[in-house]
Amino acid sequence: MTSSENFLRRAAELLGPRGFTCDPDLLEPWLTDWRGRFHGSALGLASPASTREVSEFVKLCAECGVPIVPQGGNSGMSGGATPDASGQSVVLSLRRMEAIRSFDRENRQIVCEAGVILQNLHEAAEQEGLRFPLTLGGKGSATIGGLVSTNAGGTQVLRHGTMRAQVLGIEAVLADGQIFDSLTALKKDNRGFDLKQLLIGSEGTLGIVTAANLRLIPAIDERVVTWAGVETIHEARELLLHFERTMPTELEGFEVVPAHCLESVLLHLPNARAPLANAYPWHALIELVGGPDSKGELREHAEGALAAAMEADLLDDAVIAANEAQAEQFWLLRDSIAPAERAIGPAMQHDISVPVERMPSFIETAIPDVEMRFPGTTGVAFGHLGDGNVHFHVLAPKGAKRGEWEEREGKAISRHVHDMVAEWGGSISAEHGIGQMKRDELARLHDPAALSIMRSVKQALDPYGLLNPGKLVSLASGQLNA
Repeated sequence: MTSSENFLRRAAELLGPRGFTCDPDLLEPWLTDWRGRFHGSALGLASPASTREVSEFVKLCAECGVPIVPQGGNSGMSGGATPDASGQSVVLSLRRMEAIRSFDRENRQIVCEAGVILQNLHEAAEQEGLRFPLTLGGKGSATIGGLVSTNAGGTQVLRHGTMRAQVLGIEAVLADGQIFDSLTALKKDNRGFDLKQLLIGSEGTLGIVTAANLRLIPAIDERVVTWAGVETIHEARELLLHFERTMPTELEGFEVVPAHCLESVLLHLPNARAPLANAYPWHALIELVGGPDSKGELREHAEGALAAAMEADLLDDAVIAANEAQAEQFWLLRDSIAPAERAIGPAMQHDISVPVERMPSFIETAIPDVEMRFPGTTGVAFGHLGDGNVHFHVLAPKGAKRGEWEEREGKAISRHVHDMVAEWGGSISAEHGIGQMKRDELARLHDPAALSIMRSVKQALDPYGLLNPGKLVSLASGQLNA
């Protein structure tokens, strides 16, 4: 019996038929990333049902030297949950671990296992009159474990912060199978390193998140969603500052959508309609929320803020959603940009940030620069203007062949975009993570001291490089990639 056969036999015995499979048909959906950019192979798919099973399985992998690729909802944007082509690793899915272990309404805390889907968490919180203050377009598939491991962002970061700000405690299995239990939320704890923060955003390279204690906030009593048309991205920034001054406690989200993106979505979505009668170069999607203190006056205050913005020439036109259905339609236009672009053709998609106050100037500089250097391309930038993070996409020329164009010209485009971001003091990954897609670029552009620390931590916690190899950061020369 070969070493691989021995491992597969023992894995099947440990996890049972529901917990481990080598069936190619069952494996296939989990071997390609959501974007279709990365495809790999694996020995099998492990689906443990408890933290204890995860621990025992990891111990087995450590004993047999089998690399592990943790996978949540497989909705990541950087290939961080896709195995390589060697076929020597095993995919570890925690989708069976979907229990809500506890709900503390008084202290506004909820302990979820890693496989809980974000939308289900939202619904559980709402049933108790609370809410979880992080959402994104993939909420129907994204899991808590994946969100923690990638320090996910979304459309509410402006007010509530990234996933890191929502995590009060964490449970994880380390590379040797030890269970790290730090689920209890303590206001003050000065016992050395905050290890849970080290695991958050580490993309499964330091440990496998199995559960998290998350903070909740009061449910909203009112919501006002506005769609505004503006002439320039600088005008959009001024409009954001206006709302931050006039309605600072109510402003929940501020997204920018250029005309090209809106037009693409209108062509892509059946029966979709533009919110405004006239066309504008830029659009702002503004969400305002109110609790019991708003006393039913949120809409009136929003109308006043919009009127003041109009008088100050900060917008050309605006409409407030008449009801929740229309508010969701506005958000659907924003959330459908990525699939609408994919329907058009190939594109290089960059998740970048620069200092908030510099983002309008960066956009105005970077788009014409890219389009001049790479003739036939179209640059678009959309997303979370309020936190200095936009999705900077470069669409291929008409007729470009998907797959070939990305590998040939696309890589040069991304390298140039990342160089510009670095020059502007920004980050090549604002919220999607590094994964395998941006690992080499991180090594090329990131602070050498920071990279050295990251490699040292990786070497200490996963000396054999078995946790999510090939992702985030590479170990020093002569060591295994990790």
